Amino acid sequence: MEAAAGSAGRVGVGRLFFRRTLDVPLPFKLNHDRRCHIPRQKHKVTNSAAYDAALRQRGSLTVWFTEEAIAGWCAALRASPGGQPWYSPLAILTALTLHAVFRLALRQTEGLIGSIIGLLGLALRVPDHSTLSRRAKTLEVPHPRPHRDGEALHLLVDSTGLRLCVAGEWLLEKHGTKVRRSWRKLHIGLDAGSGQIATASLMAKQVNDGAEVGSLLDQITSVVASFTGDGGYDQDRVYARVAERHPEAAVIVPPRATAVPSETAETAPTQRDGHLKHTAGHGRMAWQKVSGYTTRARAEAAIGRFKQVIGDGLRSRTDEHRATEVGIAVHALNRMVELGRPNYVRTA
Repeated sequence: MEAAAGSAGRVGVGRLFFRRTLDVPLPFKLNHDRRCHIPRQKHKVTNSAAYDAALRQRGSLTVWFTEEAIAGWCAALRASPGGQPWYSPLAILTALTLHAVFRLALRQTEGLIGSIIGLLGLALRVPDHSTLSRRAKTLEVPHPRPHRDGEALHLLVDSTGLRLCVAGEWLLEKHGTKVRRSWRKLHIGLDAGSGQIATASLMAKQVNDGAEVGSLLDQITSVVASFTGDGGYDQDRVYARVAERHPEAAVIVPPRATAVPSETAETAPTQRDGHLKHTAGHGRMAWQKVSGYTTRARAEAAIGRFKQVIGDGLRSRTDEHRATEVGIAVHALNRMVELGRPNYVRTA
């Protein structure tokens, strides 16, 4: 077959002609010409000095062992039959925290712990990499600290994917093979007041966002005042599970474009019916401002912080180890947030 090019920008093979579209710039987003161009907001940080000091402290390598930590490094004697553990959960948690924050392998983590103990002149045993791997399967990670007394929690939920570093991943990087990689879905619930991750769970990629709401709420002991999520949580079971555990909580979820009112919208309207009515009368942007949906961006920022500090993948090989890895990562990020947060005001 012969190829021919015309003056009208067409390329033909035989008798088949098609227009050359490679020269046409693609829009950055779908329906770009019909989107409302909203100017970007500008904010000013009011505690720049304190926030800068907190950011520097997050990267500080200053390590110390308190007297309580030294006394609790070794495991307590067990009265039940079986082998006697050498290291307490505190020792394993300390080592695995350094393993997550500095993105080290277990053998390198063992060397780092040994060097720290040696520099401090402490007479403590160093857990080896096999012990760290074995104990991580059953380690109980401390749950996030309870919310401030007397204040309800405003929960912001979101989810993201974390790739799995399984066998064969290096072959994909080396040879550039295009396959569907394995990954897990991380669900987090952020406390809008403190900025800390109040609840987190790791599930298979097939699990729907709405199906994990019950598990996230079960991890919270405080009273939930509001539950905010994106359009993926616009499901009847989400409203039902929130109402079961926190009847007074407001569910702030944008209805989908194809949403219709419920059968009892005229006699006994639900929260979702109220969202639909306000959106139809005033528009989606007005509903976002009135309902407070815009604060959900903090959950997206928390996910970005997770992937930037911890990474976008899981290095453990089993689901039990991966759950511990996520719990330790959340624990470390919450400690970083405790060091300091920015206070800002909108200027434009």
